[in-house]
Parts: sequence; structure tokens; C-alpha cells
Amino acid sequence: MGVLVPKFFLLYSLFHAWIILFCSSMHLNRGNETDRLALLAIKAHIRHDPNRVMTSWNESLHFCLWHGVTCSPRHRQRVRDLDLGSLALVGSIPPHIGNLSFLRALYLQNNSFSHQLPPQIGRLHRLKLLMLFDNSLDGTIPANISNCFKLSGLSLGGNNLVGKIPTKLSSLSKLKLFGFETNHLTGEIPPSLGNISSLQVFSTSLNNLQGSIPSSLCQWKELTIFYLNSNMLSGTFPSCIFNLSGIVSFSVSRNQIQGSMPSDLFDAIPNLQDFSIADNEFTGGIPLSISNATSLVQFLVSMNNLTGQVPNLGKLYNLMDLFMAANNLGRDKHGDLSFVSELTNATQLSRLLLGSNNFGGTLPTSISNLSTNLKMLWVTGNKLHGSIPNGLGNLFNLQSLGFGGNSITGSIPTDIGKLSRLGELDLNINQLSGSIPHSLGNLTMLTILSLRGNNLNGSIPSSLGKCRGLLKLDLSQNNLDGTIPQQLFIGLPSFSIALNLSKNHFTGSLPMEIGKLENVGALDLSDNMLSGKLPSSLGSCESLEVLHLQGNFFKGLIPSSMKDLKGIRDLDLSRNNLSGDIPPFLKGFRNLENLNLSFNDFWGEVPIEGVFKNLSVTSVVGNTRLCGGIADLRLPVCKSKDSKERRLSGRMKLMISLVIGFTLLGNAVVLCFLLLRKKRKETELKTLGNSVLQVSYATLLKATDGFSSANLIGMGAFGSVYKGILVEDSIVVAVKVFNMLHRGASKSFIAECEALRNIRHRNLVKILTACSSIDFKGNDFKALVYEFMENGSLEEWLHPSTGIEEVREASKTLSLVQRLDIAINVACALDYLHNHCEPPIVHCDLKPSNVLLDKELTGHVSDFGLARFLSTLTHNVSGNQSSSIGIRGSVGYAAPEYGMGSEVSTKGDVYSFGILLLELFTGKRPTDYMFSNGLNLHNYVNDVLPDHVTKIADSLVLQGGITEIDEALNQGGARAKKIEEYLTLIFGIGIACSSEYPNNRKNISDVLSELYSIRKNLLG
Repeated sequence: MGVLVPKFFLLYSLFHAWIILFCSSMHLNRGNETDRLALLAIKAHIRHDPNRVMTSWNESLHFCLWHGVTCSPRHRQRVRDLDLGSLALVGSIPPHIGNLSFLRALYLQNNSFSHQLPPQIGRLHRLKLLMLFDNSLDGTIPANISNCFKLSGLSLGGNNLVGKIPTKLSSLSKLKLFGFETNHLTGEIPPSLGNISSLQVFSTSLNNLQGSIPSSLCQWKELTIFYLNSNMLSGTFPSCIFNLSGIVSFSVSRNQIQGSMPSDLFDAIPNLQDFSIADNEFTGGIPLSISNATSLVQFLVSMNNLTGQVPNLGKLYNLMDLFMAANNLGRDKHGDLSFVSELTNATQLSRLLLGSNNFGGTLPTSISNLSTNLKMLWVTGNKLHGSIPNGLGNLFNLQSLGFGGNSITGSIPTDIGKLSRLGELDLNINQLSGSIPHSLGNLTMLTILSLRGNNLNGSIPSSLGKCRGLLKLDLSQNNLDGTIPQQLFIGLPSFSIALNLSKNHFTGSLPMEIGKLENVGALDLSDNMLSGKLPSSLGSCESLEVLHLQGNFFKGLIPSSMKDLKGIRDLDLSRNNLSGDIPPFLKGFRNLENLNLSFNDFWGEVPIEGVFKNLSVTSVVGNTRLCGGIADLRLPVCKSKDSKERRLSGRMKLMISLVIGFTLLGNAVVLCFLLLRKKRKETELKTLGNSVLQVSYATLLKATDGFSSANLIGMGAFGSVYKGILVEDSIVVAVKVFNMLHRGASKSFIAECEALRNIRHRNLVKILTACSSIDFKGNDFKALVYEFMENGSLEEWLHPSTGIEEVREASKTLSLVQRLDIAINVACALDYLHNHCEPPIVHCDLKPSNVLLDKELTGHVSDFGLARFLSTLTHNVSGNQSSSIGIRGSVGYAAPEYGMGSEVSTKGDVYSFGILLLELFTGKRPTDYMFSNGLNLHNYVNDVLPDHVTKIADSLVLQGGITEIDEALNQGGARAKKIEEYLTLIFGIGIACSSEYPNNRKNISDVLSELYSIRKNLLG
């Protein structure tokens, strides 16, 4: 018995150990499986993998061997690091990411991940590094990231995040990197962030943060990088931050911050390399301690209210950028620029901007001894005198040089011609004399040459014709003479901004070669001594908006070719010897804001249409043989008959009248049929023609700020849409610019013009005008100008993460009634196109992105680039008729019969409307990743009707809103039950419209009646 007891305990112990081992093994396996499934979910949410890196994520390899996956050697087969950075991946981050409970580092930066950052990220309690910068993530920052209490690096910059910085992030006590730059964050900087004493890098630049900078941030004793530039911060800057001795890079530029720099700034922060307070409201002087800033690389303080002298900069050996422009530095005394001589020690100096200050004295001769790395040197807008020092040719890397707006005398140094990389030279408004050096012709990379307002004389050197990249040449207000060299026009076809030779003493005729300037926007040759006739080639300068030829000796007629200058805004031909009738084409120039024909020798009747109706923009004084015009001109009444005509005999008049009468009668009979047959088409063409004349390429370029990406509000298959402001009328517009390199863009432009030419409806986007021209590079340019819709597209409201112009707030949702109203708006538009246009029009590309919402959230159908006119035979084509037209429309919205070659029909639009209606009330795109293996949006809805409508309805439709309907849903009861019935009816219409077979689909007029009935009953 004594022996059996120890054996029993031994066996029991072994069994107990086996149980523990078995349970641990089971737990380990479950953990492994959790990680594997989480990784597979991440793979499933990646929609595009151009480098095919995810192919290694398959069952043939253990997931620890998958690309970018690193497992922990300590915790066997648990994912420790996930690195998928910079792989051009497109997709979203699934909530399953929160199941990787052993994850310590997540690198997804520099990809195209979109949608919101899932709040499940807060489950990763072991996470130390979260690198998601340079993606397309939207929504707000999940506050429960604060649960990742081990985080040391958090970088979400370069996304589309909105909302405020969560105050809970202040609990991340180990955080060293806080990177939220280049987003759309609003609100104030939470003062509680000052509690993160470990912080080393803080970057929230390029957001919309407001308020003042909290003084609590002075607790960041470990801080090295501090970036708050390009926000809307204001108030006084807390000077205690300047005591954080470890700062290396500091920028608060482009805000409205006040304050001053302490005198010991650079002693307190000895390792400071980059310092920027540009474009703020700082006052005071530049600290004397800058003399000891040997580590300084950038010192950017432009556009403030700084005063005083610039201290000694002789020890700034590492300086590359020195921006002090637009302050009140200097005292208008000799020696103000003595610090420039000290900068010769800065052998890496690249940019030196000192313009718009109060610097006096002369340019130091040592300027030619500055670093040969110098690329920009601007001292414009000061109070300098003396001459330009010789030796500037030593700065052979200069790209931009400006001494304008001073009182500099002497000649232009010839060695400037050695600056072969110079792109811009500004010597405007000085007192320079002598001739223009021929050596300037060596500056073949020059794009802007401005010598306006000096005392230069002699002729224009023909060598300037070698500067073939010139966009702007301004030699006005000098004493130049001689003829205008032909080489200026032949060699410089690149002029696209301006050529200004006004207020000189040029003689001779205007060369015929002036027609080579096809892209120039402004041409000013006024107040010279030019003579001869205006060349007919002027009509080739089709991009002209400003043409000033006044104050010369031109004679003869205004050339008829000038009728092609349809974009002209300002035309001044006054004070010449021009004669003849006023050309009738001038009254058709719709963009004209100023027309001056005064003091010439014009004769005949003054028109009363177009620009001639407005006395404030038209002048014809000093032409003694003019008559007629509007009453305000007070010109004599024109005689109705010529004196020769009055001397004709009555018999001759009768014969002539009979001949003319019979001729006209015969022509009328022949033309009557043609006129009746083509009446509508001609009317439409005239309407479109008038629209085309309203805007030029240059006008649209200016309206959209050079088609800036900041004004981009949409992109489509054939081009891009920009927000613009037509300055002349202060009208906000949407400009659709066609990408003429895209095959089919020209046809799309024509199709849209044809479709919109003569149709008008409150639920169709209103076209204001069109432009078919060439751009400044000579390429075809086509654009349509629409009425701007303040609330963007329906796509942006249904799926806010796809917004292009801006990310909308989550609270901006559409209520049930608003969605129903939009559906009715679209149905009204289709009913008009299908049943009230002759011939009927099929839109062919109906989808949420082509439904635009005005400020009242009224829907307007847009984008008629694929629209087709129907004959009677094709009005209701069956699905069996075929053609070679191929698929018309967008994937998911195009009718299935189009994919089999069927002709377009109104039934195709009804299908697209049905899909749009289902998307409108379910919130799901027909191209959602969930729709695969035979499941589509139509079947998804049809399978649950009529009993489970609330399961498929968009949750935003069923939650709180602005109507009593939403309250009824929340409270339950009979009213809520009724609303479910109405939703069932709406989904039923969508199902019927999106039937696979065209003949089973509803007619749009019936759909419209049913929707109106639902709305009436819904509002009770």
C-alpha cells in the first residue's frame, strides 16, 4: 500500500501536465488561426495589387512566410509586424485588423487605402508603431487609439481625416511621434497633449486647426521637430516653447500668430536647423543671437512686421535658405545690406529673398562672391541706388534674379548673359540706361524678362529671338526706338502671357509675322510711332484677351480677320488714323469689357447691339463722320439714302425692284422647304454658336486658377470638372474640361453639346456656355461650363469617402424624404428626355456621380457625353435587336442587354434608374465587393422583400433626421410600420425597373406617378 500511493501521485501529476500542455496547444492553435483569418480578411479588402505581392498569401505557405508578415519568435507563430508599405495597394482596412492581438508594428504607409480607420485598431494593446501616412483614409480619428498605450509612433499624415484631434490621445504616455499633417482636421489643439512628456516629433501642418497654441506644449522637453504651419492658428505665440533646447526643426508659417522672437532664441536652442515663422504677424527684430546659429540651414521670416537691422550672419556656414522679404527691415541707410557680404561664408546658400523691405544704400560688390549654388536672388522693392555690380556671371546656377522696384542706375551688366540657367529676370522700375545687352540672347531658358520703367535706349536686340521659351516680355516705358524685329515674333511663338512694348519710340509697320503669336494673352504696342496698315495676320492671335494699339499712326481699315479674336476683353485702337466703317463683327464680341475707337477717322453708322449698347465701356468720340448709335452718343442721325440713289430715274428703280423681287421670290420658293426642314436644327446651332463665343481658354484658365487641383471637384472617363469663378460676372461655375488625348473625348463633347443644345428642364444641369479652342501650347481645348451645384454629387452624399473636393462631415446625411425627393427629381428628368423631347433622348450613363445637388438638395441629371437621340424605331427596342455599339454606361449601372450588343433604348435608362433607386435607399453600390458569385444589388434586395426591408435599408435612412417620419421610426408603432410599407414599395419599384429583361421594366412616366403617390402618402 505504501508503494502504490507514490505511484498514484506520479501518474496523476503526469496526467495533469498533459492536460495543461494539451490546453496550451489548443489555445496556441486558436491564436494562430485567428491571425491567419485576420490576414486573409486584410487580403480580401485589397482591391488592386499592381505588384502582385499578395500572391504569396496563399495556403501553400504558412502565413508567417507571407510577404510583409513577421511572426514573433517569443510567441510562436503570432504576427508581430505587418509591413505592406509603399506597394501601391488599393483597398480598405478591415475591422479584423484588431484580431492581430500580438501586433507591435503596422506599416501601411504610401498606398491608397481608403474609407475610415476601423475603431478595432484600439484592441492592439501591444502596438508600438502605427504608420498609415500617405493614403486616402477618411472620417475621424478613432479616439480609442488611446487604448494602444504602448504606442511610440503614430503617423496618419497625408490622408483625408476630418474632425478634431481626440483629447484621449493625451494618455499615450510613451508616444514619441505624433504625425497628423496634411489632413482636414479642425478645432483647437487639445492642451492635454502637453502631458505626453515623451514626445519628440509633433506635426499637424496643412490642416484647418484654429485657436491659439496652448502653453502646455512647453512641457515637451524631448521635442526635436515642431510643425504647425499652414493652419488657421492665431493668438500670441507662447514664448516658453523657445526654451525647448532640443528643437531641430520649427515651423509655424502661414497662420495668423502674433509675438516676437526672444533675443536669446538661438542660444536657448543651439541645434536649431530649420526655423520658419513666415506669413504671420510677428513683430520686433531679428535676435542678435542668430550670429551664433552655426547649425542653421533655413531661416524663413518673410511676410511679417519685423523691423531693425539684420545682425551679423558670418557664422551661418550651413545656411541654404534665407527668406526675409515683405517686412520693414532696414533703415533706408547706407550699409543696410552689409550682412550680405558676411553670407559669402555660407557656401551652400541656395535662395536669398530680401525684397519689399526698407533696405537702403547700394548693392554690395561682394554679391558676386556668394555661393555658386545660389538659385534665387531677390532684392526687389527696396530703396537701393547705385549700379548693379559686375561679376554676377559668377553665380552661374542662378535661376531667378530680381532687382526691380529700386532706384538703381547705370547699365545692365553684359555678364548677366553668362547666367545660362536663368529663367526670370526682373529689373523693372529703376533708372537703368544704355541699351539692352545682346548677351541676353544667351539666356535660352528665360521665361520672363521684365525691364519696364527704365531709361533704356536703342533697338531691341534681335538676339532675344533665341530665347524661345519666353512667356512674358515687358520692355514698356523706356526710350527704345527703331523697328520691332521680326525675330521677336518668329523666334518666340511661346508667348502666352504678355508682350508689352508700349510707351517707347518704335517706328515702322507692324510685321506680318505678328500672327505667329497664336497663344499670347495680352499684346500692348501703344504709344509708339508705328505706322502702316494693321496686318491681317492679327486674326491668328486667337488667344488674345488684351490688344492695345492706341497712340500710333496706323491707318486703313480694321482687318476683317480680327473677327476671329473671340476671346478679346479689352480692345483699344484709339488715337490712330484708322478709317472705314466700324466692322459689324465687333458687336458680336461678347467678352468685350472695353472698346475704344476714339480719335480715328471712322465713318458710317455706329451699331447699337452688343458692346455698343453700353456707353460706359465703348468710346467713339473724335470720329467726325460717324452717325447713329444709341442716343447717349449724341451723334447725328444717319441719312436713309445716298445722294446717287436719289438721282436714279423712276423707271430704273422699277426695273431693279422687279428683278430683285422676282429673284427673291424664286429663292424663297427654293429655300422654303429647306428652311422648314432644318428650322429646329439651325436654331439649335445658332444657340450653341452664341454660347461658344462667351468664354475663351484664357478666361477659363483664370477662372479655375490655372485648372488648379485645389479646384478639382470631379473626374470622369473623358475629363475633369473644376470649380471656377467667372470674374467678369462673379458667377460660380463648374467647368468640365475634356481630356483630348482620351479616345472618344471629342465625340463625347459633341454628343453633350447636341444633347444640351435645346433641352431645358428644372432637373437637368444647366449649361451656361461652351468653349472649343486651343490652349497656350497649341493643343485642342474643349470645355463645357455649367451652373455650379453647391452640394456636389449624390455619390458624395451616399458614399462620403469618395468625395474629391472635400471630405464631408459624417452628420451630412440624407433623410428618407430627401432621398425620395431626389429620386423623383431624377425620374422627372428622365420622363422629360424620354417622353417630351423630339426625338427622344437616352442618357446612357445614369449613376449617382452624374446626379448633382443644388443648395436645396434638388437633383439635377448631368453628363450627357454618352447620350443618344432615338428614332421612332428604336424608342422601345427589345433585347433581341443588336448592333455593334457595345456597352453604353458604367459597370453596375449599364443595362445587361447592352453587353450583348443591343441598341440603346429608354429601357436602358430605366434599368440604370432602378439600380440608382436601390443604391439610394440601401446605401450599397452595385459594384460593392460583397456582390459576387451571382449575387448582385437587384437580387440582394429582391431576396428579402417584402418581410425584411429594414435589414437592407441604409441605416442612415432609419436613424434620426429632420422630419417627424424619422421620429416615428425611432418610437415604433403604426407610423413606423407604415414607413416600412413605403420603403417596400420604393424597393419594389427599383426591382421592377432593374429587371434583366427590358420588356419587363416599367415606363418612367408610371414610375414617376408611383413615386409621387408614395411621397404624398408618406407626408400624410
